[in-house]
Amino acid sequence: MITSTDIAPRKNANGLAARIGWAALICATLYVCYLSHLGAIGFVGPDEPRYAWIARDMAETGDWVTPRLYGKPWFEKPPLYYWGAAICFKLFGVSEAAARLPSAISALLATLAMAWLAWRVYSAETARWLLLLLPTTVGMIGFSHAAATDMPFSAMLTIAMVCAAVVVGLVSDQSSRDGAQNAAPPQGDTHVGRRRVALILFGFFLGLAVLAKGPAGIILCGGAVFFWALFTKRWRDALRLLHPAAIAAFCVTNLPWYILCTRRNPDFFRIFIIEHNFKRYLTPEFQHMQPFWFYGPIIFLSIFPWSFFGVLRLVDLLRRNLPAEGSTYWFLLSWSAFTVFFFTISQSKLPGYALPAVPPLALLTTEVWARRDRRDRELTGISLLTGVLVLIGAGVLVIRIRRLPSESLFAEPWVWQWIAGLACAGLLLCFMAFSRRKRLTAVATCILVLSGVELSNGYLLPRLDQIFSARQVTPLLVSWHDEDIRACVYELGRSWAYGLNFYARRELPECAPPVSLSVQAIVSEKGLDDLFSMEKEQPPRVHVKPFTGGRIGQNIYLVAIRPPLAADPSSSGQPQ
Repeated sequence: MITSTDIAPRKNANGLAARIGWAALICATLYVCYLSHLGAIGFVGPDEPRYAWIARDMAETGDWVTPRLYGKPWFEKPPLYYWGAAICFKLFGVSEAAARLPSAISALLATLAMAWLAWRVYSAETARWLLLLLPTTVGMIGFSHAAATDMPFSAMLTIAMVCAAVVVGLVSDQSSRDGAQNAAPPQGDTHVGRRRVALILFGFFLGLAVLAKGPAGIILCGGAVFFWALFTKRWRDALRLLHPAAIAAFCVTNLPWYILCTRRNPDFFRIFIIEHNFKRYLTPEFQHMQPFWFYGPIIFLSIFPWSFFGVLRLVDLLRRNLPAEGSTYWFLLSWSAFTVFFFTISQSKLPGYALPAVPPLALLTTEVWARRDRRDRELTGISLLTGVLVLIGAGVLVIRIRRLPSESLFAEPWVWQWIAGLACAGLLLCFMAFSRRKRLTAVATCILVLSGVELSNGYLLPRLDQIFSARQVTPLLVSWHDEDIRACVYELGRSWAYGLNFYARRELPECAPPVSLSVQAIVSEKGLDDLFSMEKEQPPRVHVKPFTGGRIGQNIYLVAIRPPLAADPSSSGQPQ
């Protein structure tokens, strides 16, 4: 006969096993999505090699005040990311992984802060799901693996907003299964002491956000809190954020660098504040113009594969009248919506600008997932729609790949294996949707994301490294430097030009043919065509000799440019 004393140990054992399983899955998710294979691909784009150069310069020169690119002051961004990367370079050596580690750590801190908020405002179950859903979004995975300022800025702003939620009274003492989001503002000595700490932390992390990207941190935080107070009529609570303790912590955190940099560089205010903030926002001078709907697809992609659940959450909120008092919903909605609105009306639009909207949207999405019953038809339909979208994506890739020339890297067999795996993932998601097993569906989706990330790191990114990164040219650049060979670039895009400069550890000049001395040149396909045209039209003035096997990237070539009287270079591919 089984008694209650026999059942209790079984329940305890099952509960312990469940907690261990959750902990293992969460740790694996955080590691794979944020910290694994940070150096799987070399620096890509114009920003990564520039920011890494500045950080390396800080680590080598010891000048932690003035950011310098190629020996000249560079005031496009404040120094928070540079400081983090420079410290990582000193600790772990100069590498792509070390340069991206500040972004990965920032993503981890932001995720933990949001999980704490979910625990305090909603429930422990919501917090657990957030630790799975937020790291597996496309936006968090992508920007946590980028040597850029977007993730440090978004993370510091996220932590500041979590502290703001405590200050304005949206967080209760205990985690709540009933939903602390509708509770009245808490009172008592405990809350007063906690708010004082939260005020200091709010000012500190908001100051770090301003050190990461400038005054945009103040605007995004201020705008979100303003609209929250407007909708909930809690102006007195909102004004607590202007407490002297918060202002003092904010000023102590960021003003010393701004003052020192301004004193050492009289042009700092004009270049950073006027050109890289006001002009970037108000004018199209920086050539980042996009249509007004640009951030719609960006946000959808940023929270994929949970995008449709986010749409379901917004529909839920539109169906019901949100409570005016103490609503965390309004806080999260104001936070995400104002971020998108603010950058939508900007004349410069880049995908990374919308990143601060991802954490609050992920929390809203997680809350609806945790609250909905597994038999909910809408939840089943959304899960099915996600699987169908993955299948459609696989079909689109098949059509695009079939149109590529046979010599393309993306026409190789491994691409078809990848697409087959993507299609299988879509079919599995559809099957799980019909099973109506909510937890199993979410866990399976997370595992599929982790598998995709690991396969990308192991197989996809190393192949993309051959196309988009200048890292593969490093041995050649080092040999040119050691042998004091004259080198230049010709009509390269900014991404390759900055990447080559970083790996060459010097600024490679732009060629200006015809030349009086022989040079080795790295040129784009258009530049190569121009050089051949110049040689044909002016044979006495310039001679171009491509190296055998001189293609070193996607439409990037290695050539020798010499006066016609100079001896022909060797065609072995080795620099002369």
